[in-house]
This record gives sequence, C-alpha cells and structure tokens, in this order.
Amino acid sequence: MAEEIVNRVAQSKLVVVDLETFYPEGKRVLFDIKDWLYEGLVLREKEFRQFVKAHDWTQYQDQFVALTCSSDAIIPAWAYMLITVQLSQIAKKTIIGDLNALESAIYQCIIPDIDTETYKGKPIIIKGCSNKPVPDNAYILLAEHLKPVASSIMYGEACSAVPLFKAKK
Repeated sequence: MAEEIVNRVAQSKLVVVDLETFYPEGKRVLFDIKDWLYEGLVLREKEFRQFVKAHDWTQYQDQFVALTCSSDAIIPAWAYMLITVQLSQIAKKTIIGDLNALESAIYQCIIPDIDTETYKGKPIIIKGCSNKPVPDNAYILLAEHLKPVASSIMYGEACSAVPLFKAKK
C-alpha cells in the first residue's frame, strides 16, 4: 500500500502572516506640483494659491495621495500643507514623497492596529512574497510588532523560512 502523504506544515502550530491581507483597497496617486510652478521651477504664492483654489479635489475621493515635485524647485512646506488641507476630508491619506513612501506610510498606520493576541506564544512566519506592493519597511515594522508576543519569527515560506528570532525559554 502507498503511504499517505501528510502535510506537516498544515498540522504544525505555525502561523503565517501575509501583509498582503492587510493591504487597504484604494487608488494610489502621485500628485506632481511641478506644473503649478512658474516655468516648472519657481513657486509664486499668488498663482499657486489660485491653482489650489481652482483645482477639482473631488477626483481624489477615497484615494491615497503622494505629493511630490519632479523638478529641482525648492518647495516651501506650506505649499504641501495647503494642498493637504484641501485633501484632508477627501483622500484617505496624504504624504510628501513617492509611491513607495506612500505605501510605507500606509503600513505604518496599519501595523500598530494588528491585534497581537492571535499570535501570542506561537511560531510565526512572515510571508515574503506578495502580488501587491508591500514595501520592505512594512516587514520590519511587522517583525517589531510581533516580537514581544511570538515564540519565534521566520521570514519566507514554510518550506524555506529564514529564522529571525526565537524567544528565550
């Protein structure tokens, strides 16, 4: 008789944490203010304020927005703040930076809210591959968040996990 194949991973106490499952839905937008600058380089306050006032902000409803300037202009902090004031009741989140910085900022808000009770005293594998843009920083934040409660933390897949931490007994 053939021996039954046993999935030891499924029977183990290992808990796989996939950051992709915490990925919030919503469009990510890179908002470049370069076009609102005089010759793409100089911020003229009066003109800039007119652009902000005339812009249709509703198009960013429930979106995640990264504010940037792709030219070498020096942008004062108040300019980004002025835009953020407009987006504050519309967008889900607004940051200064690129789309990777935006994803990182999103996960900085999500990870502290993950209930660690489920993971208390258990060996954890933080799944490494994802189809969604999970930034490297999110893995670090998750490991920090789970370390106080986990019996061990590994990274990767159950068949080839890299050990990161093991609690002292």
